[in-house]
Order: sequence, then C-alpha cells, then structure tokens
Amino acid sequence: MEGAVTRASRGGIWGWMFFDWAQQPFHTLIVTFVFAPYFASAVAPDAARGQELWGLATGIGGLMIAFSSPVLGAIADASGPRKPWILGFSIIGVVACTGLWLATPGMENLWPVLVLVSVAVFGMEFAAVFNNAMMPGLVPRAELGRLSGSAWGLGYLGGLVSLVLVLGFMAASPDSGRTLLGVEPVFGLDAETRQGDRAAGPFTALWYVVFVLPMFLFTPDQPRRSATGAVRKGLRQLGMTLRRLPSERSYFSFLASSMFYRDALNALYAFGGIYAAGVLGLSIVQIGLFGILANVTGALGAWIGGRMDQAYGPKPVVSISILTLSLCCLLVISTTRSEVLFVPLGTAGSQLPVTLFFIAGAFIGAAGGAIQAASRTLLVDQAPRAQVTEAFGLYALSGKATTFIGPLSVAAATAYFSSGAFSPEDAQRLGVTPILVLFVLGLVLLPFVRSSRDATAA
Repeated sequence: MEGAVTRASRGGIWGWMFFDWAQQPFHTLIVTFVFAPYFASAVAPDAARGQELWGLATGIGGLMIAFSSPVLGAIADASGPRKPWILGFSIIGVVACTGLWLATPGMENLWPVLVLVSVAVFGMEFAAVFNNAMMPGLVPRAELGRLSGSAWGLGYLGGLVSLVLVLGFMAASPDSGRTLLGVEPVFGLDAETRQGDRAAGPFTALWYVVFVLPMFLFTPDQPRRSATGAVRKGLRQLGMTLRRLPSERSYFSFLASSMFYRDALNALYAFGGIYAAGVLGLSIVQIGLFGILANVTGALGAWIGGRMDQAYGPKPVVSISILTLSLCCLLVISTTRSEVLFVPLGTAGSQLPVTLFFIAGAFIGAAGGAIQAASRTLLVDQAPRAQVTEAFGLYALSGKATTFIGPLSVAAATAYFSSGAFSPEDAQRLGVTPILVLFVLGLVLLPFVRSSRDATAA
C-alpha cells in the first residue's frame, strides 16, 4: 500500500547501517588515503603519470557500471531480492581488493594492478547500489533523513578506525621502518618494499567480509517475485520511466544535478591523496593523518546533516554542501608548496600550504558526509511513495553510470597539461580543475529541484 508505514527491527536497521561501516574502508584506504597515493608515488613512474593512470583505471570501472547497471538494475527490480546481487558483486570486489597486494614499488607492468583497481571499483560500487535500494523499506519517510545521515556517519567512523589500524600498525615509513605510532609493522610487514601500504587491499577485503555479515543476517529483503519474464518486465518499466522523466522537471533536474556533484565528490576523494603526494609532497603518514581528520569531520557532518535534513529539509543541506565543496576545491587547486590562492609565498618552507590543505580537508569531509546523506532523502521527495524503490534504482543508475566522467576528465586534463609547457606539478594541479566545473554544474541545476517542504510552502 502506498500509505503504509513500515519499520524493520532494530537489528535489521543496524545491519543495513553496518554495510556503510563495512564498505567505507574501500574508499578510505584504497581510493583515497593509502593505496592511491602509494600507487602514484611509488608504483607509477611519477606522480602526474600515476594520477593519469589512476583516473583511467577508476574511470574504466565507472564505464563498466554504466554499461551493465541499466540491465542488471531493471532485472533486480523485477525479480525482487537485493541480497543475491549484493553478494555477487561483493565477491568480485573482495577478490580484486585482495589482489592489490601484488602492486610492488617500481613494477614495470602496471596493467594487472590497473585492471584490479577497475574491477574493485565495479564490484564495491555495485554492491552499494543494491544496498541503497533497500533503505526505503526500513523506516517511515519522516525518518529517512536521520537514518541516511546516521548510516553515513557510521561509515565514516568505520573508515576512521580502519585508517588508524593501517597507519598505526601496518604502513611504515621506508626511512624509519616505523608506523605512525612509532612501532614496527605487525606480521613482519617490510617497510622497504611498502608491504604495509600494499596490505591495505587484503585488509579492506577482510574488513568488508566480517562487517557486511549483519546486513545479510538481519536486514529484511524484498520478497522474491516470479522470475518468468523478469528481464522483459524490468526493461519495459525502465523504458517507460525514462520516456516520462524529461517531462518531470524537478525529478529530472535532481538526477542531473546529483549526477554532476556526486561525480565531482567521488573524483575529489579519489584524487585528494594523489594530489597531496604529488603537489604538496606529503608522505603517506601525513596523508593518513589528513584522512583521519576528514573521516572525523565526515562522521560529524553526516550526523549533523541528518538532523538539519529533518529540521529544514534536504535541499538546503545539499546547497550549502556544494558551495562548501566548491570553495574548498578552489583553495586546493590554488595551493602548492610555494603558493596560496595562486599568490607566491615570501618564505621558503612555509607550512601554510599544508595547514590550509588540512583545513580544506576537514570541510570537505564534513560537507561530503552531509551531502551524501541528504541526497538520498531529497530523492524520495521526487517520486510517489509507490515508486520510491524504482526512484532509488534510477538514482543509482544516473550516478554510477557516469562515475567515469570525473576520473576520465581528470586523466585527460592531466595528460593534456603534461604534454604542454607545464611542469609535472603544475600539470597535476591543473589536471583536477574539471572537478570544480562539475560542482558548479550541479549547483546551477539545483534551483529547479523541489523538495516536500517546497510543496508545503507553496
């Protein structure tokens, strides 16, 4: 029934929330703060080339989602249960993450690692697609904002704990052989061959396997429907929705806006650590500290954003977050070891650029947590309750099917500036400018989006 209010058990809700806790280390350890900067600084020939190759690998992973998500999403919607899909893509992601251990410093053939990165993005991101589709059936609409914010906050805490464990006990400086806590790496991990950084892959896989179990055990799933004609039914419904969508201005504008700003945010996370290593010369430990700060503020931002969502609606939260992220992105792009806001520093060796980078990272974490949580509830306002599951599927398709835009545009821009009269540092800095453009596009489209509070005010 469209007006029915459903609520899962406490264990079911916490099981669903623990998926974010289980998956966040993939973004924290692999995509952003440990493995990505390690790949760019130690595996690839140089940082600019590493940024280009990383963009290529993650972009191809997005393309794989783009080609397969419409068909698989439609089939899943027609057949019912989401957990079998989550299980299948989780296995793909776990295997690929485990294989990242093979990325040794200075290795000649980088393609096996790039393929593993692409497959890991494909598996882990697709598992999240189907997990998000389960959210509307867990609590009434009025509580979705708080649920989404709390889940994102829990995810950031999971990323924080995993990052502290890796930096404190596994990843060591090649010079000192000691971790961030000043101890030797556990399990005899060799600092010289960067085994602690490489271990982020298998550690992420193990973490995911352990903490995703509550979702499989306790969270209720959709009932199984008749498999007869599931492909045909799903694709027919998807076709009807896509034909109707351009006439629904708010719904269409939200999908387009969120497509741009989510892609920008994902690219910002993906290249933040690589940028810090190549342009500012931060070590893996320093980048890890930056990651700890971003995860702390991300958890707070998601939690506060969820409460602001419930009090004022999701649209103001999204708008403020985009503005904050755009300003922080501009600050990062305009800062190098010798410049701040494109203005040369008068003294050599100033710590001001690093300090500003950490401040920007804190705000990026907070705004990123808030915008991701609020976006899920703003989507619910775009569709009737009876079609909310389909809306989440379309939201997932519009976002995941274009995840290649940010990484590939950064890769292309970096390659373009690298081939000109720019230094590798300037090429890497200018290469991330497409991220700022994507944020602006998302902000321009947002005024056309209406929320339930707008309808009430009208």
